[in-house]
Amino acid sequence: MSLTYSYRHLYYFWVVAKEGGMARAADRLGMAVQTVSTQVRELERALGCVLLKPAGRGLVLTEAGETALRQADQIFQLGEQLPDLVRESASGRGVRLAVGISDSLPKLVVRHLLQPVIHETVLHLLCHEDKFDDLLADLALHRLDVVLADRQAPSHANLKLYSHALGSSALAWYAPASLYDQARQDFPRSLARVPVLLPTTHASVRARLDQWFEREGIRPQVVGEFQDSALLATFGSAGMGVFPAAEWVNEELALRHDVRCLGPCTGVEQHFYAIGTEKKVMHPLVQRLLPGVIPPASAPA
Repeated sequence: MSLTYSYRHLYYFWVVAKEGGMARAADRLGMAVQTVSTQVRELERALGCVLLKPAGRGLVLTEAGETALRQADQIFQLGEQLPDLVRESASGRGVRLAVGISDSLPKLVVRHLLQPVIHETVLHLLCHEDKFDDLLADLALHRLDVVLADRQAPSHANLKLYSHALGSSALAWYAPASLYDQARQDFPRSLARVPVLLPTTHASVRARLDQWFEREGIRPQVVGEFQDSALLATFGSAGMGVFPAAEWVNEELALRHDVRCLGPCTGVEQHFYAIGTEKKVMHPLVQRLLPGVIPPASAPA
């Protein structure tokens, strides 16, 4: 096969398209802007098409550029996987699955979402927890195979992502033994009298919780807000306050944290998604995750 361009030219174009500008791409590559620009122009001359055009202070893809980017995504996704796949094949470690876990996703729920693959005998699972936007960036660069999150991926001109609903769970309120009797009396209005713990606003469910309080006419005594759901449950079980959690994990919460369900957070659900890149070549274990929808459990009153 004879090519009039090198894959290095294509790689520079790919980085520029992902970063949205020559300067940002040059900074990421550790190269001069002029060098990156020259490489992209050589690719355009070789292909006979303009791939990028100015838009404000940045660059956007032309129609030809979008086609080139889709192909480059597949090429470099496969290329970046090559070293790990070869090493793992040689070591006999099995099939590698790199999963990004959004820091707003309840940790006990993650096990449910990964249930379709965790018993795979050749699985080598890598889990990376980070902020939602940072995980999407790693996904776009094919450092991750899939991202699990509590929200869908936003639309982005240069990031071709899909969001697949994995299911949803109603929310319920949980209390440690020291607060259960007090909180159980006249629930849910009792939440105005007992200490309450909530997720921070970075969790998509927080807005729905605030709306629920408003609908119920409750002014909660919020004594703590937690970005990490495991910390929220840990402090709640230690007696700091009552807290909301997905009914999916009712049994795990009771066993691990010694808390009891007060009752439902009526009308509030937490949604879960698998987010992946839009590509023809999909990781076989990611494909196995997508069809499975876990039925919501019912929490006892």
